[in-house]
Amino acid sequence: MTKKLLIATRNRGKVLEVESLLGAFPLRLCSLADFPATVDVEETGSTFEENSALKAQAYAAQTGYSTLADDSGLEVEALGGAPGVFSARYGGPEATDAERIDLLLGALKRSGDANRRARFVCVIAIADSQAKLLELFTGTCEGHIAHEPRGSGGFGYDPVFVPDGYRQTFGELPSEIKQRISHRARALQAALPFLLSHFGTQA
Repeated sequence: MTKKLLIATRNRGKVLEVESLLGAFPLRLCSLADFPATVDVEETGSTFEENSALKAQAYAAQTGYSTLADDSGLEVEALGGAPGVFSARYGGPEATDAERIDLLLGALKRSGDANRRARFVCVIAIADSQAKLLELFTGTCEGHIAHEPRGSGGFGYDPVFVPDGYRQTFGELPSEIKQRISHRARALQAALPFLLSHFGTQA
């Protein structure tokens, strides 16, 4: 019997990313798009771990499916780790990606700190069908913040984030490279052995 796992997103691209990592493993993935009656979970946690766990457990409770949820964001050293868990809400819920980037670059400039080190963080939480938290997995991508946006690829802060070992921003790098080195890809890779083991032994 093929087992099912809910990926707590309405973004089909995230589901395809997990599918590509699992390969031919007999695990049927579904998304929140398959459950239109689900109520969005408010991210009230103060850490990526808390938010991902909140989402995994809440969506598992709503649907009765084992659930994989993630929370991610950008941490900038000179800004004390900001925007962090507020990355998607930096500048307010109505701010555009371009406005958030401008706000970030302005804050860095005002800090007077020459340090532009930063990292993307992703924490994946997996809850079972009874909404019990099973495991947490973390992936990071270290780099620095460029002085101005470059490239039109990706989304969010990608045009100003330059990963270590590269001169191009995530907005300029080919998607196949980003999908290999990104914080989300690394968190998924860390979670993969658990997914294969857990769903490979449970009925």
